[in-house]
Amino acid sequence: MMSDGCCGTTTPSEAEQFTAGPETSTLPVVVIGAGPIGLAAAAHLAERGLGFLILEAGGQAGASIAKWGHVRVFSPWRYNIDPAARRLLEEAGWQAPDEDWLPTGAELVDDYLAPLAKALGDRVRLNAEVTAITRLGFDRVRTNGREDVPFLIRLQDGEELYARAIIDASGTYTSPNVLGASGLPAHGEAEVAQLIDHALPDVLGADRATYEGKHTLVVGAGHSAATTLLALAQLENTPITWAIRAGNASRTYGGGDADALPARGALGSRLHALVESGRITLLTGFYTHRVRGTGQGVEVVSRDPSGAERTIAVDRIVSATGYRPDHSIASELRLDLDPVLGSTRALAPLIDPNQHSCGTVPPHGADELAHPEPGYYAIGVKSYGRAPTFLMATGYEQARSVVAALAGDWEAARDVQLDLPETGVCSSNLAEAQEQRVGLATGISGGLLSAPLLW
Repeated sequence: MMSDGCCGTTTPSEAEQFTAGPETSTLPVVVIGAGPIGLAAAAHLAERGLGFLILEAGGQAGASIAKWGHVRVFSPWRYNIDPAARRLLEEAGWQAPDEDWLPTGAELVDDYLAPLAKALGDRVRLNAEVTAITRLGFDRVRTNGREDVPFLIRLQDGEELYARAIIDASGTYTSPNVLGASGLPAHGEAEVAQLIDHALPDVLGADRATYEGKHTLVVGAGHSAATTLLALAQLENTPITWAIRAGNASRTYGGGDADALPARGALGSRLHALVESGRITLLTGFYTHRVRGTGQGVEVVSRDPSGAERTIAVDRIVSATGYRPDHSIASELRLDLDPVLGSTRALAPLIDPNQHSCGTVPPHGADELAHPEPGYYAIGVKSYGRAPTFLMATGYEQARSVVAALAGDWEAARDVQLDLPETGVCSSNLAEAQEQRVGLATGISGGLLSAPLLW
């Protein structure tokens, strides 16, 4: 005899059994990631008196940012500090940095994120990597009573925690795109992984010996590629080849002196000059198809859509091909993801990089970030999926709106306000002034250039 649940339904008795766990309303909101957006969400939760716990996979707040600590961001401090976080820090006696300064990643961590994590105290757990999120007693298929049970979070060490809601601000830094030109790994990519670095190596600092005097191929057309190219150009006797799929590099060069972000415009202008002078060899229409270790370096083969191939031999590769979200930890939750970008379906048309730059993304908040799984939100750069139009200020407004929604304040949640580049960040004419203070814009400590399209 078949049971009532044979066809995948949940009977009332099963629902009662499943809900006999912890009382959901007494549990914390769990924030995944102690970067700028995750800590901002925590500051808003604290301000609204909601219990929370932050789980950070790394050994410090801003662990991913620390990996590109030598790079300067495009936007000044005034746009990099969340309002609720500022209020919390100032209560603890914190002094805000110079609002017109363009901080490095290291300065973001040391002067903002570390003090903020300290102010939040023991509610920040480090070295706590989340490997899975589900509903207690429910897989993705079961429905009846689902909204009434807690989220269950499993950590790398096997520990399990419960939460009333989840704010996933884990970012995308640990899930870079592959080197292959069609979205698939290039043939042999895994076999020569030791000769491939991902975006923003510390070329003039900790990684100098790896690159100096070596022929490096930089693949990618974003600002991380440009930053790395400018740094490599400062090393003597170091050949540089830059490979992009496009027919020209105008997208990377940007608006030059007319660029809405002066630091970004300076990056493009200097890169253009280095290509024109021959210091950097530019390969256009390059579709990485196969890589092979040669014993002395790596051979890289491009195969374009017509089947034509060309080959270049180099010592090392920097794969600056962007990032993609990893939603695998939420595979047992009910997510409504756009099939192209990997953002929520509602957010996708608002951030589509084919239509928008960072400055034209319209205001959005909890409504656009919601999934069919009530109480789960991905915010920050992860919320944008593969769209490279994210700004830190956008993430802060996401955090404020989502926390307001979790507090039941839907009027505040839907009153989203964004001061985006065309009216704020990108029009701050700071490049010339800061260059006089710190020198040539190089993307390394002391310069003006930024991590790629992060904020």
